[in-house]
Amino acid sequence: MCRIAGLVNPSMPLAAIKAVVKDMCTVQKHGGPDDEGMYSNEGNHLVLGHRRLSIIDLSMAGHQPMAYDNGRYQISYNGEIYNYAELKNSLKKLGCIFTTTSDTEVILAAFATWGTEAFAKFNGMFAFALLDNESGHLFLVRDAAGIKPLYFAHTKNGLAFASEVRAFKSIPYLQTPNPYWQVYLMAYGHLPEPVTTLIDVQPLKKGWYLKYTLSSGQIQQQAFNRYSYMEQIDNREEAILLIQQTLAKAIKSHLLSDAPIGVFLSGGLDSSIVSLLANEYQDQLKTISLYFDDSNYSEKKYQDIVQQKLNGNQYQQLLTEEEFHTGLPGIIRAMDLPSCDGINTWFISKYARERGLKAVLSGIGGDELYGGYPSFSRIQPALAAKQHLPNALLRAGRYTGLKALRRLCYLSIPGSVGMYLFLRGQFIPSEIAAYLNVEEQEVWRILETQPQLPDITNLTPKNQASWLEANLYMQNQLLRDVDVMSMANGVEIRVPFLEAAFLKLSLKICSDIKYPGAFKKQLLIDSFIHKLPEQIWNRPKMGFTFPFKDWLTKDQYAEGKSGAKSIDNHKKFMEGNLHWSQFLTVFLMENHTDA
Repeated sequence: MCRIAGLVNPSMPLAAIKAVVKDMCTVQKHGGPDDEGMYSNEGNHLVLGHRRLSIIDLSMAGHQPMAYDNGRYQISYNGEIYNYAELKNSLKKLGCIFTTTSDTEVILAAFATWGTEAFAKFNGMFAFALLDNESGHLFLVRDAAGIKPLYFAHTKNGLAFASEVRAFKSIPYLQTPNPYWQVYLMAYGHLPEPVTTLIDVQPLKKGWYLKYTLSSGQIQQQAFNRYSYMEQIDNREEAILLIQQTLAKAIKSHLLSDAPIGVFLSGGLDSSIVSLLANEYQDQLKTISLYFDDSNYSEKKYQDIVQQKLNGNQYQQLLTEEEFHTGLPGIIRAMDLPSCDGINTWFISKYARERGLKAVLSGIGGDELYGGYPSFSRIQPALAAKQHLPNALLRAGRYTGLKALRRLCYLSIPGSVGMYLFLRGQFIPSEIAAYLNVEEQEVWRILETQPQLPDITNLTPKNQASWLEANLYMQNQLLRDVDVMSMANGVEIRVPFLEAAFLKLSLKICSDIKYPGAFKKQLLIDSFIHKLPEQIWNRPKMGFTFPFKDWLTKDQYAEGKSGAKSIDNHKKFMEGNLHWSQFLTVFLMENHTDA
């Protein structure tokens, strides 16, 4: 796991480009503390940069950027390819010669052998830049689940890319802010792809590659892998057997590491399943857990129950209010794009690193794929309201006192955007307009413009909820926050629920056997009920969160920011008129430039 950056600019001397890329890598050093490297090509005014977190092949043989075929190919790569050993064997049979044990070299050999068709063969999480000096093309590539970030800017000056948006601060001509990012942040609580805080910087789409032609400066973008909901498996027993086999295989592959690896164990269903399965493949499994003195938030009793079934070292860390107050300023600074989530991941990653872990498995994806959120029960009445109520009546909901009813107005936005914002929106357009001092109609126009989402009305209602949670909430908030906050502490987080085979399987299971049951995620429970203690699945769901409200009300950093809006927000929050997530959203918006 690493951080990457690069710049092509024909109008800049190579020395200046190298200085910029050096700065871009330095900004991202936290995500690659073990090594750094740079490749430059004077003829093409191109520099690739790299910061390394050593996980596989810890030797200097894994140094990047890495060359292949006498320097024809160069790569700067962030991620893990879990099937690299199988691909390596296939490539050896085709005559490829390897000099390292890294998965990086496998990517190079695969591209040299199969061209762009190689991208779809990679099972893993990845974002990389690959240069073919002979053809004169630079490729940017991002995994199909969108686990790893990759941002780029294509302008008349050339092409720039990085793992984090903050790295683009080193490029003067890319500093024009996106004038609408605050609207999106207040509506979503995060910035939905393709929106960033910079007008010229955008994420590469997941499962896509970008081909940049060095001679002309032109780009082409093309999908190489997409996941679709295709309901095919309608036998419950067959589905359970396939879930058991496929997830176990995914977890086994995700434990591949030459550095210390463990599992985040919250005590919830998904992390418990991951821990119990990982324990079958690793004799001395390490788990890391957080707990609190406040029993309303602490899951320690559930962690204890699972730990009794595990071998190895289980670490539990008490997170105190004092540590929260001490850590919050640094956490805010660690954020790349502003988001109302991610603080919890920063702490658990910090403790993982302190325990010597460099890679950790997480249970992200289980809720989105198997129906763990309230949206799965709310989607049907929301669809009915959207179908039968006129837009004028829906928008009138913004005048009601209840937050849930006020969000009815969002259903007047066509398609998936309106549905998602009804289910998870933070502020409604009238509130956003008042806060930003703009016309409400302008807010509606902005939110209706981006993101442009596909029509998913052909899916069953609960698969629509699954699509929204996976492609908006998980994609833009959970995965982004997990990446940034873990890498801020030099830790790699792996997500076996999003492994290619398991993800494809999950999308094939018919809704009428996937979602029904007395408990949320019933099919997932039944698949592992023989391993899970009853107290884990027969319990109220608790989100992986902190006693935020209580702690934030006493936080001097949050209170101490000056400015009329900041003071007014804090007052509303203290009076109970602003949810902690809303308070954090506007706090981040007001203080983003300080981060």
